[in-house]
Amino acid sequence: MTEQRRSPWVVDTRELGRRAGLSRRVHRVVHTQEALGVEDVIVVPKGAEVDLDVLLESVVEGVLVTGTAHAPVEGVCSRCLDPISGRTVDVEFTELFAYPDSATEQTTDEDEIARLVDDLVDLEPVVRDATVLALPSVPLCTPDCAGLCPGCGAKWADLGPDHRHETIDPRWAALTERFSTDRDD
Repeated sequence: MTEQRRSPWVVDTRELGRRAGLSRRVHRVVHTQEALGVEDVIVVPKGAEVDLDVLLESVVEGVLVTGTAHAPVEGVCSRCLDPISGRTVDVEFTELFAYPDSATEQTTDEDEIARLVDDLVDLEPVVRDATVLALPSVPLCTPDCAGLCPGCGAKWADLGPDHRHETIDPRWAALTERFSTDRDD
């Protein structure tokens, strides 16, 4: 656990003691260790600053952590493939970290609830999960992005209003050639 103690994501809860009703605010700016999100779609980039505002509350079964995280995001528009940058994601999270040997700790599976280890809470998994769920699955550069023309691949926003591709059903191609020749005569 010594490596976690050096991590800025880890918060020491010893000041709270184990008396229900005590609370403490923590504000930190931490950096992501890895990109959070779906690579090549939208992510909080590796090394990005995450602004954390957290309230630690001592409750009977453990420490209730409630807070917000604010982080920059980068990605690609899912319609026109333009880069997306300069945006942020704001998430709220609430997590109970159970005390060792508490009724909650004894009656839940290990992966169901977070646990206090040496009176420390690791906020990184909680923030990561909340952030990934808050990111859009279909990010857009603008809400009204029209995307790309399926015929030529150019952005609809850059094309004129009269842009179109005439497609002729191959079954009618011979007739089209015949009638266009008659008109020319």
